[in-house]
Amino acid sequence: MPIRGSGRSALLAALTAVVAALLAVLSLPHMAAGAESPPAVPPRGSAHMGMGVVAHDGRGGLPAGRAAQTEGVDVSSHQGKVAWPTLWNSGVRWAYAKASEGTYYTNPYFSQQYGGSYDVGMIHGAYHFATPDTSSGTTQANYFVDHGGGWSADGRTLPGALDIEWNPYGDACYGKSPSAMVTWIRDFLNQYRARTGRNAVLYTATSWWKQCTGNYAGFAATTPLWIARYASSAGELPAGWSSYTMWQYTSTGPTVGDHDKFNGTLDQLRGLALGS
Repeated sequence: MPIRGSGRSALLAALTAVVAALLAVLSLPHMAAGAESPPAVPPRGSAHMGMGVVAHDGRGGLPAGRAAQTEGVDVSSHQGKVAWPTLWNSGVRWAYAKASEGTYYTNPYFSQQYGGSYDVGMIHGAYHFATPDTSSGTTQANYFVDHGGGWSADGRTLPGALDIEWNPYGDACYGKSPSAMVTWIRDFLNQYRARTGRNAVLYTATSWWKQCTGNYAGFAATTPLWIARYASSAGELPAGWSSYTMWQYTSTGPTVGDHDKFNGTLDQLRGLALGS
């Protein structure tokens, strides 16, 4: 039976509404099939050791146990309050805590992390996350020392570490040429030594070092290397270093994610703390 009168009007109104809704959906901005939105830039201050290692350097198997290596961890605000007795009981004997970043950030958990590791018997140290695009190496070394990154000859305090790796906030090399990056790092290391009397430890990944310093070899003679590589071996080292002092081998370890090996015995680690 043909639809007449008010029934036909109601049907037409309903169809018109459906068509309008479809047109509205089709007119919305949309992404091409398979396209992904760009990754969000994290807030300043949230960077930590190894933040870019998995994305840029991959992840492999865990290392085989070696009697001549000593287990350690590194922590930042991401770990919050750390269960130091648990880590001590699991065999961890040294720890680094993030103290600062750039000249705009200090770790709000630094006291509990730095002091807590010491209190359970660990040898401890502090590290600085470098942002070479925000201020000079000299300025950031001073900021680090002034905010927890100093050193004392107590046999329990390791020299401060410079964390220099992929920029989580922008260009991987912070907009610097290899020669400019080398100059920035040299300025930081020189000022740290002037302020503390110790050579800072340098934390980096080989692939970043090649990309952003041109695989510069000039720091190896005086600077202990802390290599980042999540694999069954530390692999190729940056130019100039024939061995590493420390190795961050995983970001998924027990209690806290970032676990490390000191390339020697506990007595040798104490020697590094003392400056021998």
